[in-house]
Amino acid sequence: MATYLTPGVYYQRVDASPPAITAIRTDVAGFVGIAVRGPVDTAIPVESFRQFQAQFGTFTGVGFLAYTVRAFFENGGRRCWIVRVASGDPVGGAAPAAAIVKSASTPERDVWRISASSPGVWGDNLTVTVQEKHRAQTVTIPGPVQLSFSVVDSTNGFTRASLVRLSQPGAPSILKVVSDIDGRNQALVWLNDKPAHRMVYDSPIAGFDLNRPVLIESVEYTLLVAELGMPVALYENLSLIPENENYAPAVLAPLTAPVDSDPTQTLPPVPHPIVVEDLRSDFVELALNRTIETLDVPAAPVPLAWGRDGLSLLTTYDFIGEDSDPLDSDEIKNAKTRGLRVLKAVDEVAMVAVPDIHIQPFLSSENAPIPPCIPDTCLPTAIPPAVAPPPVESTELPPVFSDAAIAKVEAALVEHCENLGDRVAILDPPLSASRNDQLGLGAVIAWRSRFDSKYAALYYPWSRVVDPLQSVTSITRDIPPSGHVAGQYAASDFAVGVHKAPANAPLTWIQDVTVPLNSTQHGVLNSGGINVLRALPGRGLRIMGARTVSSDPDWIFVNVRRLIMMIEKAIYKSTQWAVFEPNNSITQASLRLSLTSFLISLWQKGALAGATAAEAFFVKCDASNNPPDQTDIGMLLAQVGVSPSYPFEFVVLRVGRVGNQFEVTEQTVYPGAS
Repeated sequence: MATYLTPGVYYQRVDASPPAITAIRTDVAGFVGIAVRGPVDTAIPVESFRQFQAQFGTFTGVGFLAYTVRAFFENGGRRCWIVRVASGDPVGGAAPAAAIVKSASTPERDVWRISASSPGVWGDNLTVTVQEKHRAQTVTIPGPVQLSFSVVDSTNGFTRASLVRLSQPGAPSILKVVSDIDGRNQALVWLNDKPAHRMVYDSPIAGFDLNRPVLIESVEYTLLVAELGMPVALYENLSLIPENENYAPAVLAPLTAPVDSDPTQTLPPVPHPIVVEDLRSDFVELALNRTIETLDVPAAPVPLAWGRDGLSLLTTYDFIGEDSDPLDSDEIKNAKTRGLRVLKAVDEVAMVAVPDIHIQPFLSSENAPIPPCIPDTCLPTAIPPAVAPPPVESTELPPVFSDAAIAKVEAALVEHCENLGDRVAILDPPLSASRNDQLGLGAVIAWRSRFDSKYAALYYPWSRVVDPLQSVTSITRDIPPSGHVAGQYAASDFAVGVHKAPANAPLTWIQDVTVPLNSTQHGVLNSGGINVLRALPGRGLRIMGARTVSSDPDWIFVNVRRLIMMIEKAIYKSTQWAVFEPNNSITQASLRLSLTSFLISLWQKGALAGATAAEAFFVKCDASNNPPDQTDIGMLLAQVGVSPSYPFEFVVLRVGRVGNQFEVTEQTVYPGAS
């Protein structure tokens, strides 16, 4: 407490109010699917479609993921987490393209493996040009013989652990590693006089006439990376020495994925197109024997090869994964944490979809060829520019999954959401149930009967969008509707709030639906808990339904389920301050005040139903529900009840005649009312 000695008036600020409870984001989506590139079984956040393309590539005929993500952002989404799936089979699974750089002194010895930063055939389009550079040069100053260091003209450009080449006319050149820089004496140290600072390469200089100048030049490497002949990255001053700050395998190491799911977390940087791995397992032993190597620099660019997408052996296990046992090793845990299991650690995800379990693949090479360029004969003759090599494209196709396999993955998706309790599953019907064929609505109704959960919603039919790949047979492509639906979830949350039913807003980046529906069909589907995408005259394509697949009438609406999830999660996160507080009436009153203030703000926004706050919610946290036998064991109970606002599904206008005039009244019919 402050001590006052001088008479006067002093101002003190005392915060008596408890920490406030604030609503949390509910617009963040999670998508699991097939991509051209990017880390496999790793959750990566993106906040625009361009960021998705930078991390995972663009559209492909073998996956719906890129289409789904674009539909999400086009319809109002702002942030989502992506998990790329591929086969984990050690023989035919996903693998990055790679090339080997060998030793200059021992041609059969491998030094570096240069690999594409992520698995896939996309890496076969990369070439790497390796160049040896000498960024710093100097000469020794003849003088008294000193074998542990060399006085030089300048030490600029040299650092500790710099690899250097020493040469002198009439003597063979040698390679050494600088142990330290002596700025006072302007010298390069070869044998450090401090044993604790010595490296395994330290040794006295030998083999030269030290009464004559010795040329010293640094040895580092530049890697120029090109994709389809176009430069995409340049890495300079790379070193072969692990202790050097520019050690290539450290500079070009694989990027680690975000671990925390904090919504304020910065997005991961765009990965390097390549990573470098040191293959010299006996490097320390060679260094102890005073053997130092350089790279055998190829004269031409080195192509990367043998990349695999890992699609042909794709199974439902790659989409679902498996719960790990606490006794499992890290390797086994990583092998089990695949697909959906990866999103389990991402706390901010509020909706999840797996569009690529419905994949109907085709090769992108089936696209219409680009018409040949016919030169204008009126223009002066010139040497035509070099033609870029054609891209190496994958010939691997994922399997077309059966309805049983699709049901297995979507059941796992629903179970994932039920177990976590903080997200909803957006279910897509299989293509067989989204066609206008002789089965009619029977197929999708039968599919709906497979699920009964308040944490899932089913949308029908599929969306038809303009295909950027422009295939030979069609300029559009049918895709699952989950991307458009998730985007409208997010847009509704931002525009009004999570309590607003995500429906009856126009969809964008959509041309049509696979099955046109009339009002009678719509009524049948809506009553069965199937949300319909429908074209309305003069109003465009809209989602006209907001129901879950639950048989419980209390959880019939998606927005009610999502509102309660948000309230539960916000209260859980914002009341952690109460742990270890004194269990007395003051703490109870503080917690009661926090909860009441939070629920009043929701009621004022229209999220809770009731003419007064007392009708909209109640909070009970006092001596009546915290008896002494409970408080004595350190337990505090707060009971909260809310009355969520239900959406109007049916608005009836009754027009009748009263005297010599007409009267129009509005009446709301709730679900289940007669």
